[in-house]
Amino acid sequence: MASLARVKEAVVVAPSEPTPSCVLSLSAVDSQLFLRFTIEYLLVYPTRQNTNQALTATSVKAALAKALVPYYPLAGRVRPKPDGSSLEVVCRAQGAVFIEAVSDRAVSEFQHAPRYVTQWRKLLSLHVADVLKGAPPVVVQLTWLKDGGAALGVGFNHCVCDGIGSAEFLNYFAELAAGKHGLGEFRPKPVWDRHLMDPKNVTPRQQNLPVFNKVPDLCGFMNRFTNERLCPTSVVFNKTYVTELKNLARSTSRLSSESGFTSFEALSGHVWRSWARALNLPSNQILKLLFSVNVRQRVKPSLPGGYYGNAFVLGCAQSSVKDLTEKRLGYAAGLVRRAKERVGEEYVRGVVQSVSGETKASPDSVGVLIVSQWSRLGLERVDFGMGRPVHVGPICSDRYCLFLPVNDDDDDDGGKNGGQGESVKVMVAVPTSAVDKYELLVNSPYS
Repeated sequence: MASLARVKEAVVVAPSEPTPSCVLSLSAVDSQLFLRFTIEYLLVYPTRQNTNQALTATSVKAALAKALVPYYPLAGRVRPKPDGSSLEVVCRAQGAVFIEAVSDRAVSEFQHAPRYVTQWRKLLSLHVADVLKGAPPVVVQLTWLKDGGAALGVGFNHCVCDGIGSAEFLNYFAELAAGKHGLGEFRPKPVWDRHLMDPKNVTPRQQNLPVFNKVPDLCGFMNRFTNERLCPTSVVFNKTYVTELKNLARSTSRLSSESGFTSFEALSGHVWRSWARALNLPSNQILKLLFSVNVRQRVKPSLPGGYYGNAFVLGCAQSSVKDLTEKRLGYAAGLVRRAKERVGEEYVRGVVQSVSGETKASPDSVGVLIVSQWSRLGLERVDFGMGRPVHVGPICSDRYCLFLPVNDDDDDDGGKNGGQGESVKVMVAVPTSAVDKYELLVNSPYS
């Protein structure tokens, strides 16, 4: 197999205008141990006639420099505070990295999951393994494909921004590149204010937070996911299928609810149940489904628009293998719903308190499937002047289960409902021995 990508240029891009020179504190939530990695997006753009690649690359690079003016902390460097309590960003306009590359791949090759977890790694050639060792918080790689399409790989230091914040930056960056807005016209304007997600001077009521509770590993779970080769899978659930899952969840649930289940509750319950059944785990093993819950409107006062720091906590649904696999979809969807409903002001305070100070609680990995809902971020609308992406996904497909947007041109609302009505692509890597069974189960909602 030929090389996936060959780098033409790699440069450091500084903000295009003077920016503040300062040291900014990250919040207790930003500083969590499990967030010290890079979010890596891959956006694939279609072939367009008469594309001037040199001009486009220049426009993207210039737009990155402009975007780093209001988002100047993304041009800084993250480090631990001297007392080790949390993290901070040293802002000296150090810059982000821009890479231009060429590839022997075509746009059509990204329609399905990669053959192995790291197959697309070179589409973001600079992989930051340790985000606290002086690396830039943002890396951008524009790769030209052999059929005239393009792949844009973008890496964000997760300590500096969450999915919503990174997507807001990407849309701003893209609109500058496409010439749709001037430097000061984008809304919402970025807001730092990280102190809003620090522990308050009010002691939260003691509560059990299952997200931080360890469960026994009764089946060599960690060894299996560490030693057995993981195989990426990709399944598209169209609108009809999602509606079918919601109806099935409602008809098999003991919860009395007039509103029924959301798409996320039904789909995540179905995927979790299929994943558990495919793994053939002992019936008494405890499993958890972890998923991020946006708390921007769940805390008081609510966070301001444009807040791009980590403003989420993990919801946690928990079940024995026996109950999860033998009971119907309504049971799993109900667990997800109750996990979401538990996330209120008191829950958020409890999480913030638990991850702060000397305790620094962090989720365990035994029995855990983590779902990340990229289908709600608006990544399918990121247009650098090359049209909307035909594929949105991760650079590497690992143990995270990702709900991805699908470019559905026939959606009645054009995707405006934020993932509630349109198709969703689910990508997750499972041990090779379980792939066939997982794909069979996840495509068979009534099994």
